[in-house]
Amino acid sequence: MPPAVHYDSLETRSPQTREASQFSLLGDLIAKAVRQAPGWARHLAGAEPREIASRSALARLPVLRKSDLAAHQQATPPFGGFSTGRATRIFSSPGPIYEPEGAGTDWWRAARALHAAGLGADDIVLNTFAYHLTPGGWIMDGGARALGCTVIAAGPGNTEQQLAAIAHLRPTAYVGVPDFLNILLEKGAAASTNTSSLRKAMVSGGALFPSLREAYAARGITCLQCYATAELGVVAYETRHEGELVHGMIVNEGVILEIVRPGTGDPVADGEVGEVVVTTFNPDYPMIRLATGDLSAIIPEPSPCGRTNVRIKGWMGRADQTTKIKGMFVHPSQIADIARRHAGLGRLRLVVTRANEQDTMTLRAEAATGTPADLAAQLAATLRDVTKLAGRVEIASPGSLPNDGKVIADERDYSAP
Repeated sequence: MPPAVHYDSLETRSPQTREASQFSLLGDLIAKAVRQAPGWARHLAGAEPREIASRSALARLPVLRKSDLAAHQQATPPFGGFSTGRATRIFSSPGPIYEPEGAGTDWWRAARALHAAGLGADDIVLNTFAYHLTPGGWIMDGGARALGCTVIAAGPGNTEQQLAAIAHLRPTAYVGVPDFLNILLEKGAAASTNTSSLRKAMVSGGALFPSLREAYAARGITCLQCYATAELGVVAYETRHEGELVHGMIVNEGVILEIVRPGTGDPVADGEVGEVVVTTFNPDYPMIRLATGDLSAIIPEPSPCGRTNVRIKGWMGRADQTTKIKGMFVHPSQIADIARRHAGLGRLRLVVTRANEQDTMTLRAEAATGTPADLAAQLAATLRDVTKLAGRVEIASPGSLPNDGKVIADERDYSAP
């Protein structure tokens, strides 16, 4: 019997009901975090948890940058003072950053994503994410078992052994990075190993190029992807409608997602590319406005799959655009500071190039009012004041700069002559 279209009724409740439910719980989450976790008490000092009852109120809280977690953990081991529960497992990610897993079913909220990919209790899942130190294997393992799936704890590599397991155990679904499935299929074909039992795939941790997805479809494998991190679990996932892939990813239940201007905590308009900031309702390891460093954008239109949560475009690059110019680092937050000092500006973009064997920078700013020459002179002075570097300024018409989330565009040619 095929699984139901939706995992549960939470996925199809009205957006207003979801928003009201989440923000009615958020104050208690923040209050518990501040009370039980010294890291959150320091980070949110002065905040009144009971007043955080709307998106605008949430946006006034400072972001916690994922890139800063390693330093917090070095100062306050093991988790930087941000854990509020007991860890039953501990993992390590590059940084190093250490992450806890608490007790409970589907602790990382992966089951919805796997369900959307068509997995259910009748499936045998070949889980090729790593189980050693990193949480990827456990994230998907927990979600699959919550659906009633049987899981083959394969981990990465060991291709010949995995092919033998596929031939003997006949798994119906693959879970892992996008490319490794292709390696298994190609090596299986070369070795005359029957891999035809694989009909479904959920991938993450790398780019799923359209050509690769099409190649899997040609082999009879429906492949979807999800967006997950070690601190947040599964944030968003792809869905289908009437057998066709739906553009973008649905934000997971149990998550509040914001898109902010890189280098700030300021939300941008729907459709604008910016940095993904996530708040999770995790009782053991809550994340409150974690800035992931990833770029995406909200798709304003509702999904045809019937799920009513916010939809994002998926991963669109990295937000950390810190660039060294003339021996000095310039940060996205400095460009945001320039924007705050001049009312009425649209997008800003600092373009870095080379001329006469020297770094040059040009600040392009969208503006609808004011005398361009006067505004350019004012912005040039602010640019020097904020960055301690001189640069040109070009005034652009509103909406003319690219909507790609970049506030610093390094266009220097690093290729060998």
